[in-house]
Amino acid sequence: MLVLLAGIFVVHIAAAIMLFVSTISNVWMVSNDVASSVGLWKNCTSGDCKDTLTYGNEDALKAVQAFMILSIIFCVISLVVFVFQLFTMEKGNRFFLSGSTMLVCWFCILVGVSIYTHHYAHGEKFTPTNHHGYCFILTWICFCFTFIIGILYMVLRKK
Repeated sequence: MLVLLAGIFVVHIAAAIMLFVSTISNVWMVSNDVASSVGLWKNCTSGDCKDTLTYGNEDALKAVQAFMILSIIFCVISLVVFVFQLFTMEKGNRFFLSGSTMLVCWFCILVGVSIYTHHYAHGEKFTPTNHHGYCFILTWICFCFTFIIGILYMVLRKK
C-alpha cells in the first residue's frame, strides 16, 4: 500500500508540473514552414515572442486559459489535500476529498483542451503546414493522468 501511495504521489506531482509547463509555454501549435509557434498567451516567431495573438480576443481562447489555470489550481489543491488526509483522517473517507478535487481538475482539463481542439487544432486556423506542439500533447497526457489518479483516490478511500 505504501508503494502504491508513493507512486500515486509521484504521478500527481508529475501531472501538476506538466500542467504548469503546458499552460505557460507557447508551443501549442507549431508551423512547419516558418520557425513560429503559438501558445495560449503569446505568438513566437524566430525566437521573438509577442503578446499579440492573431485570435487573442476570442472568447474561446479566454475560456481555454481560464480552464487551464483552474486545472492547475485544483491539481495543487488536490495534492495538498492528499498529504493532509494521509495523516489526519480515518480510513473510511481518507482520500474522498482529494479524489473529488482531482476529478474536478480532470474535468477542467477536459473542457479547456476540448475547446482548444474544436476551435484551433483542426479548424480554419489549423493548416497542413502546422502541427501540434508539445504543450498540446502534454495537456492530453495530463488529462489521462488526472483521470487515473482521481479514480485511484476514489478506490483507495475504501482501504
